[in-house]
Amino acid sequence: MGRLSGLPSRIGALPARVAALPKVAERFYQSKAWLDYRRRHAAWTRARLGGLWCCQCGGTRRLILDHRVERKDGGPDFPPFEQADWYCGGCHNRKTAQARAARARGG
Repeated sequence: MGRLSGLPSRIGALPARVAALPKVAERFYQSKAWLDYRRRHAAWTRARLGGLWCCQCGGTRRLILDHRVERKDGGPDFPPFEQADWYCGGCHNRKTAQARAARARGG
């Protein structure tokens, strides 16, 4: 059988990387009530700890207030301040991915 050679590709080159869709926050996290809770929690944390930083790595950029027990897992919308922690973007994404994986496993 002969070899096929010299035929150009009809597909063309694929992009080196496919970009992920931008993350869109749940509507709840844009609500006036949540933004007020977040502001009050930040003031409480600053008064208690003397500053605001990621509870995992100590970073201070792009901090996200996170429920210890996720709302999807039955956690309250507005937990007591002791049950919410500040995370930087990377640490928050890791924590959320772990919780999502645990939910997928059924535990």
